Amino acid sequence: MKNDMFDINSLREDFYMEFKRALGKDGQGKVPESFWESYSAMANTEGGYIILGIAEKKKGYDFVGISNRKKVIKELWDGLNNKQKISNNLLVDRNIIKETSNGVDIIVIDVPQATRKQKPVFVGNNPLTGTYRRNNEGDYKCPENIVKQMLGEQVNDTNDGTLLEGFTVEDIEENTLKTYRQNFSNRKPTHPFNDYSDEKFLEQIGGFSTDRKTKKQGLTLAGLLMFGKLRSILNVVPNYILDYQERSDSETDKRWIDRITTDFEWSGNLYDYYRIVIKKLTEGLKVPFELKGDTRIEDTPVHEALREALVNTIIHADYSAQCSILVVKRPDLFGFRNPGLLRIPLSIALRGGTSDCRNRNLQKMFQLSGLGEQAGSGMPKIYRNWKNQHWRNPLLEQRVEENQTIMILTMLSLFPEKKVEEIKEQIGEAVFGKLKNTEQLAIVLAKTDGSVTHQRLKELSKEHPKDLSDILHGLVEKKLLESEGRGRGTSYYLPGRHPAGEFISVGSIEESSEHLPKSSEHLPKSSEHLPKSSEHLPKSSEHLEVLRSIAEPVRNSKKAPKIVVENVICQLCDGRYLSLKEISALLDRNPDSIRNHYLKPMIIERLIEPQMKDNINHPKQKYTSINKKKFD
Repeated sequence: MKNDMFDINSLREDFYMEFKRALGKDGQGKVPESFWESYSAMANTEGGYIILGIAEKKKGYDFVGISNRKKVIKELWDGLNNKQKISNNLLVDRNIIKETSNGVDIIVIDVPQATRKQKPVFVGNNPLTGTYRRNNEGDYKCPENIVKQMLGEQVNDTNDGTLLEGFTVEDIEENTLKTYRQNFSNRKPTHPFNDYSDEKFLEQIGGFSTDRKTKKQGLTLAGLLMFGKLRSILNVVPNYILDYQERSDSETDKRWIDRITTDFEWSGNLYDYYRIVIKKLTEGLKVPFELKGDTRIEDTPVHEALREALVNTIIHADYSAQCSILVVKRPDLFGFRNPGLLRIPLSIALRGGTSDCRNRNLQKMFQLSGLGEQAGSGMPKIYRNWKNQHWRNPLLEQRVEENQTIMILTMLSLFPEKKVEEIKEQIGEAVFGKLKNTEQLAIVLAKTDGSVTHQRLKELSKEHPKDLSDILHGLVEKKLLESEGRGRGTSYYLPGRHPAGEFISVGSIEESSEHLPKSSEHLPKSSEHLPKSSEHLPKSSEHLEVLRSIAEPVRNSKKAPKIVVENVICQLCDGRYLSLKEISALLDRNPDSIRNHYLKPMIIERLIEPQMKDNINHPKQKYTSINKKKFD
C-alpha cells in the first residue's frame, strides 16, 4: 500500500482486518496483548492486516492515532523475535507500514499466511493452547484436533507413505489391481514393470514398502487406499467414506436419484471409485463430432476438467479427517468436496506452477495411469477449460471450520436467461434494466448461488475492490439485497431468500447418517466465546429446569454425536420458539457453530422452521420444530 492510497473501506471486504486502539496507559502507544492472538489467527488462516491506532465502532471508526510510532514498532520487533511471545516471526521490514489516515498516524501490519512448514503459529509455549484461527472477523482458539492436524502436516511431506505392518497383497482387491496393471500395460507396453510380480509392481509405484532398518514389509497407506479391500481399508482408516450423488434438480429436489457410497456393494477403493464416478460424471455430455485420422475424438476440454477435478479431490484429501469425499452431479453443476484444506495459499493454487500434494504416492499412481498433473497446472487447466465453454468461473473455496475444500463447476452463463427472467419478475423489469452491469451481475449471482460475496464478485468483474464494496452496499440500501456478517465475512442475498433456505452448494447436500462418521464439528469452543450460562436462557415463562434436562445429553458431553445434537434441538423447540442465543446457552455451545452446523442444515431438512420466514436473518429470529419424528 502507498501512503496516499490507504483506504480502510477499499480493503474491508477484500482482506481480513483487525483494528486495535493500542494507546497504552500513557496514551503514547503500546502493542496490546490481543495483537498476538490476531497475528496467530491471520498467519494460520489467509493472512490479513492489523491496524494499530484505530478502534472500530458499531458505525464507523475512532481514529485515535499512535503518538510514538518508533517505540511501538520496536515493541513489535522485540515481540516477534521472542519465542516466549510468539512461535514464528513471519514479517520483514515491508510488512510494517507507517500510514496516515484521517489526520492521525497509524501502523499497518501486513500479516502473511504462514506456510505449511511454519504452521501452527501460536502464542506462548504450547501450540495446543495458543493456536488461533480467523473466522470472518473473530480470532478463535483452535481445537486440539485441528492443531494436531497442522503439526502433522508440518512434518509430513506426504500422508500416504506410512508402512502398514501386517497388510499384504492379500488385502488388495485382485480385480482392481489387475485392471490398473492392464491400463498401465496398454499405455506403456514395453515398460519393465509389466514383467514384475504384483508385490514388486506395487513396490515400484509406492504401494508396498520395506523398512530398511527392521526389514519389516507391508502395504503403504497409498497402496491400501488405491487398491485395497474395503474392510481392510476401514481397519486402518475408520472414517473412510466415499460418496457420489446425482440429483435431478438444482433447487427443489433434495433426494439423490443415483448414489455410490462405501456400502460393501463394490470394492470401495479409490481406483474403482474414480473409474465408476468419472463415467457417471461424463455420461450425457455433449461431445462435438471431431475426427483424428479415421478415429472419432470422444474427449473434450470439459472431460479433461472433470478428470482433473476428480483426481485432485482424491489425491489432496485428508483421509484421517472426519468428513467424506463427496462428488455431486446436478443439471447445472458438478461439485467436489474433500476433507482437508489446501496446503498452499489459495491464490498460488489458482495461479498454478506450485504443487504440494498431501498424498504424493496416490498422485504418482494416477499419473502413471495417465491421469493428473504434477507441476501444479491442473487447477489453471480446469479454469481455462471451463472459461472456454463461456461458463461461469469455477468456485474454489476452503471451509476452515469444517476442514473441507470445495470446488464447484457451474454450467451456467453469467446471466442465465431463466434466472434473469425470474429476477425481473421479482423486482420489476424496469428496476433491473436501470441497474449497471455489475449491479445486475451481483443480483444474478445472489439468485443462482443463493448468495454473493465481495470476493466472488471480484473474480467475475474488472471493477476496483472499493467500487465493488460501494455497489454491494448500494444494493442493500436500495433493498435489492440483504447482508449477513461483517467485513470479509459479509454475504449478500435476495430479500427473504437467506442462503440457509437454499440448496446452494455441494456443501449443503444432505448426507445419509448411516454412511457418515461422527463429527467433531460440535466440539465446544474456547470458553471465552461461549454464551453466558444464564443471560440468554429462556425466562420464567418456560420451565427452565425442564429445558435444561432436555439439553443435558449435549451440555454435559464434550463430543456429542451430530444426530444427538439435532435430536435435542428438536425437543427443545418442540411446541415453543427459541432463539439462537437461548439454544446455544442451553447446550453450552458456541452460537456460530450451532447456527452454521445445525440450524441451517435442519431448516433445509425441514426439521425446524424460523418464526419470521420472510426475514430469516432477523436479529430476533426464533425457531420451532416441525418434524421430530425422525428422531423418535
